[in-house]
Amino acid sequence: MKDRILFNDGWTFGRAGIELPVTLPHTWNGTDGQDGGGDYARFAATYKKRFSMPALSAGDRCVLLFKGVNARATVRLNGAEICRHDGGYSAFSTDVTALLAEDNLLEVTADNSPADDIYPQAADFTFYGGIYRDVYLCIFPEKGFAFGEYCSPELKVESGVSGGDGVVTVRANVHCDGIYAVDIVIYDGDKIVATGCADEEIVIPSAHLWNGVEDPFMYRADAVLRVGGQECDRASAYFGLRTFSVDRDKGFILNGREYPLHGVSRHQDRPTLGNAISRAEHEEDIALIREVGANTVRLAHYQHDDYFYDLCDRNGLVVWAEIPYISRHSTAADGNAESQMRELVAQQYNHPSICFWGISNEITMKRTDDANMLRTHGRLNALCHSLDPSRLTTLACFAMCAPWDKTARITDLVGWNLYLGWYVPGLFLNDLWIKLYRLFNRRVPLCYSEYGAEGMPNIHSAKPKRFDNSEEYQTIYHEYMLRFFDRNPHLWATYVWNMFDFGADGRNQGGDPGKNHKGLVTFDRKTKKDAFYLYKAHWSEEPVLHLCGKRYINRAEKRTEIAVISNVGEVTLFVNGREVAHSRGEKVFRCRVKLQKENKIVVRAGEYSDEMTVFKVDAPDPAYKVTSGNSKSWEK
Repeated sequence: MKDRILFNDGWTFGRAGIELPVTLPHTWNGTDGQDGGGDYARFAATYKKRFSMPALSAGDRCVLLFKGVNARATVRLNGAEICRHDGGYSAFSTDVTALLAEDNLLEVTADNSPADDIYPQAADFTFYGGIYRDVYLCIFPEKGFAFGEYCSPELKVESGVSGGDGVVTVRANVHCDGIYAVDIVIYDGDKIVATGCADEEIVIPSAHLWNGVEDPFMYRADAVLRVGGQECDRASAYFGLRTFSVDRDKGFILNGREYPLHGVSRHQDRPTLGNAISRAEHEEDIALIREVGANTVRLAHYQHDDYFYDLCDRNGLVVWAEIPYISRHSTAADGNAESQMRELVAQQYNHPSICFWGISNEITMKRTDDANMLRTHGRLNALCHSLDPSRLTTLACFAMCAPWDKTARITDLVGWNLYLGWYVPGLFLNDLWIKLYRLFNRRVPLCYSEYGAEGMPNIHSAKPKRFDNSEEYQTIYHEYMLRFFDRNPHLWATYVWNMFDFGADGRNQGGDPGKNHKGLVTFDRKTKKDAFYLYKAHWSEEPVLHLCGKRYINRAEKRTEIAVISNVGEVTLFVNGREVAHSRGEKVFRCRVKLQKENKIVVRAGEYSDEMTVFKVDAPDPAYKVTSGNSKSWEK
């Protein structure tokens, strides 16, 4: 590629005769898609950009690259329609060379209206409309590398490990008539470790493996295109070498060793921005995920931005990547499910972080016995294996599916979205359910693909209970689940739902409508809930000493429970300077203390300490009023 010009500036956004200047990324649902009611704007709107003819050499090709337009896109240049794309989360490109003039008008109509031929059909998150990811104008030489089918990158790196050596084959997408050659050089930093040609097997002696969060090592493959001995173009791709498998009883195995996967799911949106986020927001998300100590992430429920997969590679996070085939099956969208799966695999193939292709999520929410739905799953599973034999397939089953449901026996692995102890009373039911699954499904390894409880930092309770949306119950729930997972090490992965609160415009509970509040961190990423520190104490090697309930300042109870989360050994609790309790080194230490009018609470463990001040009041603070929730709702 000769040049890659960011095309985000100078756009207008218009509908019904009104045009406003905007800069990409952009969505029109940044507010109404997060305020509740399920009534956010779903329509078609048109973006326009005027630009001059770029500087081109003879034979150069110009290609427009769109990283994400939700959900149906129609592209016109100088009045001529040049491209349509269905699917709001994958990239697409179109060659515009033949239509370029000295002055050009580019028009893109984005349409997030409901449509029965595009996924997702229905889900518990907002389908933000707009051109919400970057746009580029890419200039390629007449004879050079090119984007491949389904907008795959210029280079595809097929990699494996044999003995202690790496085995690599680089496939190049080339635009060139006649005879050409593609030379490949493999680098470890600045050091050349292997050379060869495209489409031929290249051996990397004594390979350095990509080894999860401990050592996410990456190689670089440089390709040079030569025609008649003359260099015409260059391209590069990063890749990692690793082996992985899943055992029904031992769980996930990375590079020959047991590597228990404990992690989170992630939605990408932000307050007012929706999905129109920048690299800075992606980087903040990955930093928080690493801080909590996760070693895997489920990127729900659609293809995420390329840059976030890059960040997962560099940080050693094992990734479950999936398409938005979710909640409701539509026969009219069968072709769209296949095209989105082809795009996901083609565009993200090189990432060593990705170990699992997810083909659906809770698709049996409406019906479990749809024959066409089962056939579609079979085709998607076969398609994944044909496109990429190196990775495993999986899906996430709806909680109400029985362990023997046919859907759960299609893919290599399976996950279950279970909220026992939240939507269903009784945390102990998790133990019973997993025994039932192991009894009836002896072939397919199981993970907890979702589990969680609502927790809002402005809602507190002296007597936490299911559906009260209190931060206290959320912590109790997750405390139980961590003990439950310790009892079931055979699970191949566990994924908290969710790392961050996110926009779900159909929700109206808890005094803050339009959001799902199951995150360990608030929607704006500014508040880490108590449950965040619970996981950090279990998963991270960083010292954690945290007093829970710091936002529960005014308390009406005579005696209150104090919870301490710690991974730094024995802790001592002081109230107004007096020692009142001493732990035995457990991760969570709870005790009850009698409240005075003002209570300075301090916890110490060696060099570490934490403190808070709470007050005894005569009546419960109305700011902490809890809601009962809806026990019949199965929206997660």
